[in-house]
Amino acid sequence: MNVPNHLLYTKDHEWALIEDDSTTVGLTDYAQSELGDVVFVELPGVGTVVEQGKSFGTIEAVKTVADLLAPMSGEVVEVNRELDGTPEKVNQDPYGEGWMIKIKNSNPGEKDDLLSPGDYKKLIG
Repeated sequence: MNVPNHLLYTKDHEWALIEDDSTTVGLTDYAQSELGDVVFVELPGVGTVVEQGKSFGTIEAVKTVADLLAPMSGEVVEVNRELDGTPEKVNQDPYGEGWMIKIKNSNPGEKDDLLSPGDYKKLIG
């Protein structure tokens, strides 16, 4: 499984790229492989306030539907609308074109609640 060292992770298999006061969020390679072929992604609108550990959307795959949980609290400032027409980008490029939302962080200290790459690798075995 691909677990990039420059990202942080949640126990629920989202990744977080924290830069200054914003966080780019997506689903990990492990999660997309477990889900199978992604057929639909429901994301919030710009301006939506999200809370760490709470649902910000859903992802539908051939096998199941799952909640997407925010790694950080804040306001959604950008949404990857490419996923509306091509949700398979989550499978094809989970750490690149398959990103989901960008959040303006409201509580930078929440970063300490996220998993390091090493800890995430232990979690997924």
